[in-house]
Amino acid sequence: MKTLVITADDFGASISVNNAVERAHRHGVLTAASLMVTGEAAQDAVERARTMPGLGVGLHLVLVEGRPALPPEQVPDLVGADGNFRPDMVRPAIAMAFLPHVRRQLQAEVEAQFAAFAATGLPLDHVNAHKHFHLHPVIASAILAAGRRHGMNAVRAPVEPRWLLELIEPASPPRRDPAALWAKLMRWRLRQAGLSVPDQVFGLAWSGAMNARRLRAIIDALPDGLSEIYLHPATRDDWPGHAPGYAYREELDALTDPAVIEACTARARGVRFADVV
Repeated sequence: MKTLVITADDFGASISVNNAVERAHRHGVLTAASLMVTGEAAQDAVERARTMPGLGVGLHLVLVEGRPALPPEQVPDLVGADGNFRPDMVRPAIAMAFLPHVRRQLQAEVEAQFAAFAATGLPLDHVNAHKHFHLHPVIASAILAAGRRHGMNAVRAPVEPRWLLELIEPASPPRRDPAALWAKLMRWRLRQAGLSVPDQVFGLAWSGAMNARRLRAIIDALPDGLSEIYLHPATRDDWPGHAPGYAYREELDALTDPAVIEACTARARGVRFADVV
């Protein structure tokens, strides 16, 4: 039996996402969900989570394509004219690295999102970031600092074994991930800080396209250690804020597919991060 966390990202982004998370947890293999505390349906997500104590709910830190927890005038260099985080990750990443006043805004926003999660009263199962922006070393430092104050014990470092994906689909190997080295360095850094980090994570190469066949194949071939598979389920493909081209409903179907449930039962111990810390 391998140890496996299956996570839904973007919990709280939309009622369609929340519906899918609840269905996939109650009737499928979903064991965890990452909450956007400023998402349009965040309060609905929290209310549902309170009725599902077996679901490990973590913080999905948003610093791109979303709303800040702080008033926009307190983080002016992180947001655009509409008061939302900019969709471009390059300019903010450079500013965070070189401008102290932007780093202070970042640190305040990260603290505010941790505080907003704490205010829900839910146990903090794990932490990750939208579009894995926490690979940025300055953002990682802000998360480590705030996380220590809020009981953070587990963080995702998106290290995906390319060899396993090529084994599953040798005819169409995934593109190389330019951030793979940063992910490995981050995994080392987080472990040095005493945090629980998955040995391998699946969901990068097939983000928005994790169908039942792929999900079952990954479960059948899981390496040793702690694995995390993350998906983006929703009951609609066109919910407000959706990513173009993502097959949200197909990912929900994968999480509730009878063959996937059977594979998990036979080969993996489904857990929350809190169960292995």
